[in-house]
Amino acid sequence: MNVSMAKMPTTVNNYNKFIKLNMLEKEIWFVTGSQDLYGEETLKQVAKDSQQIVEGFNASDNIPVKIVFKPTVKSPTEITDICLQASSTKNCIGIVTWMHTFSPAKMWIKGLSVLNKPLCHLHTQFNAEVPWETIDMDFMNLNQSAHGDREFGHMMTRMRKNRKIIVGHWQEDRIQKKLGNWARVAMGWNEFQNLTVARIGDNMREVSVTDGDKVEAQLRFGFSVNGYDSSDVVKHMNILTEDEVEALMKEYEESYELSDKLKPGGAQRQSLIDAAKIELGLRGFLEEGGFKAFTDTFENLGELKQLPGIATQRLMADGYGFGAEGDWKTSALLRALKVMATGLNGGTSFMEDYTYHFTPQKAYVLGSHMLEICPSIADAKPSCEVHPLGIGGKEDPVRLVFNSPAGPAINVSLVDLGNRFRLVVNEVEAVEPMGKLPNLPVARVIWDAKPDLEIAATSWILAGGAHHTVYSQALTTEFIEDFAEMAGIELVVIDKNTTIREFKNQLNANEAYYHLFKNKL
Repeated sequence: MNVSMAKMPTTVNNYNKFIKLNMLEKEIWFVTGSQDLYGEETLKQVAKDSQQIVEGFNASDNIPVKIVFKPTVKSPTEITDICLQASSTKNCIGIVTWMHTFSPAKMWIKGLSVLNKPLCHLHTQFNAEVPWETIDMDFMNLNQSAHGDREFGHMMTRMRKNRKIIVGHWQEDRIQKKLGNWARVAMGWNEFQNLTVARIGDNMREVSVTDGDKVEAQLRFGFSVNGYDSSDVVKHMNILTEDEVEALMKEYEESYELSDKLKPGGAQRQSLIDAAKIELGLRGFLEEGGFKAFTDTFENLGELKQLPGIATQRLMADGYGFGAEGDWKTSALLRALKVMATGLNGGTSFMEDYTYHFTPQKAYVLGSHMLEICPSIADAKPSCEVHPLGIGGKEDPVRLVFNSPAGPAINVSLVDLGNRFRLVVNEVEAVEPMGKLPNLPVARVIWDAKPDLEIAATSWILAGGAHHTVYSQALTTEFIEDFAEMAGIELVVIDKNTTIREFKNQLNANEAYYHLFKNKL
């Protein structure tokens, strides 16, 4: 069954069409294991049942990627061949395995050894319930998932094979959602492996956490990071036509609430024109280079009149990854999470823990940045304004100003610890601002860090988490857990159950684990 655009869930974000179309081009292969022992009739039924499961998955709105049925594998050769094919097929982003009958796991050793795509082990069975009145040995020989999958699971554990395990009946909405979420993560991982990040300017001088080992990142994740100059953007600005600029100005006027000074005839109208030129030039540069993520820094703006504000915000809303001050890790991570979140309710943005709200009763975080917060997390039509930046020595930049809606969210940080990469997640609850913030000229979100700010901030600092994050109301911790599993990197989670003592113990245990197994991960 072909997956059509109609299958995509209703979206409240504005991610670019490329992500949706690219998602429709990708495939996840469904591979059922068995053996020749059971005879032709049983194997025919195995194939028929597997095809019905695949058809059911492709009819589900919970699974955004096409699931492709593959013939039942019954021997070491067939298993190795299908794993080699999956590994070398560009559009295949992962495989789902299921043992309908018993499939002796030694047959899987060579195939699993060569498989380089994410693997989801679906522990299900075709029938939901035991047919009490009719069950016989023919039924038992056909439906052996309960122990067939355990044999298969043992071998993956023996081989230290990272995988996702989903347990339950395949027709359950809960199971289809889990598989759909894993498919989204596989899309994000596929994006990571094929991503190119443009670093416009260098890292903010003397800053540690936004820098790191770009070569090791490419070895581990697949994405490449290379440096460019603001002059590469200016080249595209210099060839713009008046019609292109006017068309974008009109889009600004229709999409946002422009301040009086930015309206036609306003005192700062030229700032909006300059911002439009920067956006068009930046878009042209990114499109020409095939970049889906980028960074900039206010210390390397060259001939750009202002730090890209509205340009960066709108590019993020279209699905681009971004990291401020040269932060290429957050830029790449944002792009991957944007891909995962396509079609889901809630936005995903570059973020920074900016300042705190301490009271005797409760403490909150005000998240923001100088300019660059994605309007996918806006709670209403953003206001388009220009204000002094107070840093960087350039003209006052144009930016979109808004609040973010209340609700559960996650903050995610990818950091380079020198000997490995670590993902840090803090589960948070966004809340309504306690005041109107009439003089704060940036987009912002207020959140309650779980379990509370004292424990969350202490744990974050112990884990070496960055001050830049990816903030998402569309994704949950499970997405990031699956992503860390695919990447083979460390994950630490700060949630409602976190205690400092246990968190310290976890970090110490992880240090030993990743030292012992560094050559196997």
